[in-house]
Amino acid sequence: MQYLTKTFYFCAAHQYGHKDWSDAKNTEVFGVDAKNHGHNYTLEVTVKGSINPETGFIVDLGKLKKIVKNNILDSMDHSQIDNDIPWFKDKQPSSENMVVFIWEMIESKLTDCTLHRIRLIETPTIKTDYYGPDSC
Repeated sequence: MQYLTKTFYFCAAHQYGHKDWSDAKNTEVFGVDAKNHGHNYTLEVTVKGSINPETGFIVDLGKLKKIVKNNILDSMDHSQIDNDIPWFKDKQPSSENMVVFIWEMIESKLTDCTLHRIRLIETPTIKTDYYGPDSC
């Protein structure tokens, strides 16, 4: 079994909070993140599979890039995640929820390999990994 990680970049904004809470309660629970703010995200998509003896690869990188672009980057890049992406309607736009969203949007579209890990780097000190629903 081989593993390959492809890195992508996008910028997006988000805001934590509950619309039915007061500003004071949102600030108490979420601190400064209760205000709208943005990040320059680094997304790592790791796939696993066997090496194709004809190509020497486990995945066609062109296909992988297209899947991520069409299903993640086109919707998330320069978005207000909590307002622009319907999946987050009743969810906080946390990196923990974002990795689940990303997994769900691309996992079924991979045909020559299997999704192994989604890593989302929100800041130099915050990295969130997700290995799929069966890993919990």
